Order: sequence, then structure tokens, then C-alpha cells
Amino acid sequence: MESAVSPIEAINAAIQSSNPFSNTKIVREDDVWGKGFPDVTTLNKHASDAVFAAIKQVKTSQSSQDKVTSIAITASLGVGKSHIISRIRHRLEREGGTLFVYASVNKYTDLNLIKYQFQQTLAESLKHTGSQGVMQWQEVATAMVNEVGGVKSQISANLVSKFDKAYKSSLAQNQNLMNSLQKQILRAKPNLDRYIVRAVLWTLSQDYATAAINWLSGKELSQAEAEYLGLPNSSKTSQDREAEALNTILQILNLVGYYNPVLICFDEIDVKNNANDDGLPTEQVIANLVKILHDTLMQSEVSQGVVILTVMQPDTWTNKVNSMLGGIPDRISKYTQRKPIALDYLNSKSMVELVTLWLKEFYEQKNLIPPHPVYPFEEKDLKEYGKKKASVREALQWCAENFKVYTPPLPDEPLERFELALKNEIEAEIGNYLENNELIYKSIYLGFETLKGKTLEGVTIEELVNEVKPRAKNNGWINFKIIGNQNGKVVKIGVAVIQSNLFGLVAGLKRLTDYKTYDLTRGCLVRSKSETEKIKKNSESYRLLDLLRSKELGGEYVELKEEEIRPLIAIRAVCRKCRDYNLTEEQVFDFVCQKQLTFENLLLREILSDPSGEIDGVVEEDDDPGKFLNLDNIDDESDDDPGKFLNLDNIDDESDDVVGELLN
Repeated sequence: MESAVSPIEAINAAIQSSNPFSNTKIVREDDVWGKGFPDVTTLNKHASDAVFAAIKQVKTSQSSQDKVTSIAITASLGVGKSHIISRIRHRLEREGGTLFVYASVNKYTDLNLIKYQFQQTLAESLKHTGSQGVMQWQEVATAMVNEVGGVKSQISANLVSKFDKAYKSSLAQNQNLMNSLQKQILRAKPNLDRYIVRAVLWTLSQDYATAAINWLSGKELSQAEAEYLGLPNSSKTSQDREAEALNTILQILNLVGYYNPVLICFDEIDVKNNANDDGLPTEQVIANLVKILHDTLMQSEVSQGVVILTVMQPDTWTNKVNSMLGGIPDRISKYTQRKPIALDYLNSKSMVELVTLWLKEFYEQKNLIPPHPVYPFEEKDLKEYGKKKASVREALQWCAENFKVYTPPLPDEPLERFELALKNEIEAEIGNYLENNELIYKSIYLGFETLKGKTLEGVTIEELVNEVKPRAKNNGWINFKIIGNQNGKVVKIGVAVIQSNLFGLVAGLKRLTDYKTYDLTRGCLVRSKSETEKIKKNSESYRLLDLLRSKELGGEYVELKEEEIRPLIAIRAVCRKCRDYNLTEEQVFDFVCQKQLTFENLLLREILSDPSGEIDGVVEEDDDPGKFLNLDNIDDESDDDPGKFLNLDNIDDESDDVVGELLN
């Protein structure tokens, strides 16, 4: 059964209030690593499929010559080069099995230190979360630990959460878990660098992972950190680090490549940085780095393989890279025999798919069902635009400019225009308005503005004060005062709307109960029941609220209800947008009074009414501390009970192999 289409007025109001296409921007590094943008997976599928096929080839090939390959992708600005990288990254994250390294070349500010800067990129990229919910470094380190004899297979997240405890427990037994792990791993893989092995293992530590990754990136540690981690830490110049960077990069890639294939993506290579000392521009410096990585990795032992992806503009390939000597173009696009993969522009079909995808997310966020997937666009118009072969960026800009609804003519009669405006604003999407104290109190204030001179609940409203004095001392907690007359006596009601903030509740109630300082005869707290339920009976908030409602003060707590505040918010919105409906504020006030919209509003009436009843929704404090002291229920992450994780009873003080006993 198909879901019913949402009211067209609500859909149009959502379209008028926000434009999903106006947020489009150039894809940057955060989009590659983060959520990214909606992706039309059929667009340029040939390019992303080629990358996945290359990863599969290097992983399964038995030939050392095929363990390293490369792909070049070319496309003009805005066509979708970084979108392709984002798509690849997110699929690898979902499926797992491949490590991802993203090198945004616009961050390489010194082309004379290109290898050292790429070493930093490598370390930082592997710091990002992989498919197992932990850092990619930690995925590799877990695989290393799981190969050690006597260790039960560990899940990465579990091992990371308990590694520090395991290490400290080993020290308490006069043994060193890290030394044992390092020794056994090097026994199986003697060609690895012992310090890199050690540093990668230290990424499992929640306390020292950052220091270990800094060391892997080439940064100097504090002496205390270096000594604790057991890593060399000599001071070096940038030139020294550049000279050593390539060997470190190869050692890292050899190590991580034992366990997973690695995809390295060079993006933004067309950026105009200063040339290096040899006069080479950015594009050629990166191309030369790719060649060096390709050739040196070919001679190493990367068992799962490496794919190097480089994206660039067509002119960069034609005029800068393809003319380079020394076999560089062949190393940049080895997988496709020196032929870069060109990305396609949008066509009629992909244009419809692009807009459908963006609007699907938009309508889902608004909890709306449109009359058709591309509303307010027409599919025929999108197909026609798609024939222009626009870039994705150009298409999204066009959508932003044309994302609007046809607005029918306004009614001739002012009252009909008011009714239309009120209906539109009540149905409009305004987000989490119950968390917006300012919107709520200003809407209540305006409601009372329309009632000046009228009598509700025995109170004749004479004046509203929107700045409660002393101003500095009040600091905005009492939002406004209602001054009126009740049975010949002056009434001064201070109103405070305080949602969600328990600390603010104490501050506001202290002022609401200080009648003398703020010249009040009654205080009124407006707060929703769900927020009031958070107040504990033995708290300061409860004490002050009890004081407010005491016979001595005669104040009141008024429950904020959606069905009562929403119309007031809509009335305020109509006032603010009255010109859009060819109305004046005076006309809006007249119609509100004529229809008694505020006169009959129960929230406004309750604020003016005499206080009564108990404090609804206050949570009783749990006076039983036993549940917090029931040590039998403490989980295995407790620092006081490492035995639940570590089988320490079986550790042999003479044993050199403590790893399995400590990690099982």
C-alpha cells in the first residue's frame, strides 16, 4: 500500500523555508572522510568500478609485478573527481578489507618536503575510522596481534578498550606485553622495521595512540613519551626527515600491506603551489612521487597490493604529466595502459537521478511525501537540462536557483489573506521549536500584546514590560512582566520560559522567587512536562520550584504544550511576514482579536490564572545506593577487576611468551 502524499501546502512551505541545493559546495577532505553528499552511483560508474577491479587484481595476483598498479582519472572542474573518491571511500568503509589513504595536495605547502608531507598524510589517513569502527591503524594492529601464537582471535574494538589494562597487568607481573608482541611478530616477519612494528602496536593504546601516530608521521615526541613507548626520538631537521621519509613510507606500506590492500588517492594536484627548488610545479612533483612509490613498492613485499589513484584536470594530464620523461605517465596510469579514465558530464538520465536522490533526503528529513520524486521540478525539464552536458556542480547550482514553487495569487479580501497566512505558518516546518526559549517567550509575549485592555481569568492586562530590571542582575532569565489589575489590586507577573537547561532552571527560579528585587507579585515558570520530569525531588531546582508555588509567594508552574504554543508561534510568524501576504501588523492584530485566537488560548489563560495543583512530573529521587555498590554487576571494563579480561593466574614468571596469557 502506497503512503499518502503529504498536504501540498506543507510541502510548499518546506520548499519556501529551506533549499537543499543551496548548501552545495566544492567537495573537500571532510566530505571524503565524513558523511559526504548524496551519490548517484550510476554516474561515472565505469571509473569507480575500475578502481575496485584494480584493488581486486593487486590483492589476488601472484605476480610481484602486478602487486602495485595505478590509475589516473581526468575531469574538468565540478564534474565529480572528488565525488568519485568519496564514493570509493564510503564503499570501502562499508565493505571493509582495504585501507584508504587520502592525499589532498592543496595541503602540501612545501614541495621540497613532498615525501615527508606524504608520510604525514599516510599516518593521518590511517588514523581515520575504518570498517570495524576503530582507526585503520588499530585494524592493522589487531590483525598483527591475532597472528601471534596462543592469542585467541580478538575483535578490534574489544582489544582497543582493554589493551592498556593488559599492558599494565603485564608490567605488574614483571613482564612486558609490548616486548613479547614485538618479538613474536618480527620472528614471523623479520624484514619489518622493529620500531614501526612497535609504534603500530601502540596505536591499540587509548592512552598513547596519538603519540604513536605522531611518531609514525615523523614528528618528535616528548622524551617521556618516547621512553615509555620504547621508540627512538632524536631531533631532526625537516631536511633530515625528508631524507628518511621514503624508507619510513615503504616500511609502513609493507607492514599494513601484509594484511590489507591499500588504496592511495592523490586529489587536488592541480593546485597552484610554489614550484620546488628544481622548478617543478605541483602536478609534476606529485607525478614524480607516484613514480617513486610505484617503483620502490614493486621491489618490496606488499603481499596484499597497493593501488595509486591520481585525479586531475584533462589539461593537467595533456600539458603537464603526459609529456614527462622517465616513464612517469606509464607509472601514473599503469592499470589502463597509460590511458586516463575520463569522467562523463551529466546526461538526461543522470540529471533526473541526481535530483531524485537529493530530494529524497530532503523530504525524508522533513517527514514529507511529495506528489512525485522530483517535485517541484518536472522530469521533462530536468531531462532537457541534462542535454546540456553540465557538470554536477553546475547542475546543483541550477537546481538551487530553480527550487521554488508556483505561488498562486493572493485572495482579494484581507481576512482571507490572513487565514491563508496563518494556515501556511501553522503547517510550516520550524524544527525543534520546543527547545527554542527565545521563540517561545516572544510568541507568548506577542499573544499578550494582542490582549492589552482585555480581561482574562480575572486579570485586566494593562502593560507589558519586555526588559525586566535590574537588567544586569536579571540577565534575561525573567523574559517579561505582565502588569495588570485584579479585583482592584495591581498584579505584576514575571514570566520565564526555561526549557532543557537544568543549570539555567536554577538561575531562572532564583530570580522568579525574588519578588522584591524584580518588583513582582507573582512568578510564572513555563516549561514542558518532559523537561519538568527531569527535576529530582532533592535538587535545588525542586526546592526553588516548591518555593515559587508556596502559599507565601503564590507563584505558578505552567505546563508548555505543543498544541497551545504552536498557534502563538504561527501568529508571530504571520506578523513578521505580513508584507508577503499584503497585510499590515494592525490588520493581523485586528484579525487575531476578531477570531479570539489569543483570547481563547489556554496557555495564555493559564499564565494569568490563580496558581493551583502539584508540581507535575517531578521525578522521585532513588534513595537506594545499593545498586551502585553491587560489585557483581560491574562490567569487565572495571579497572578493579582486570582478571575478567586477563588470565593472570596462569602466567609463568620464567616464560618469555606472555602474550597469549595476557590477551586471552
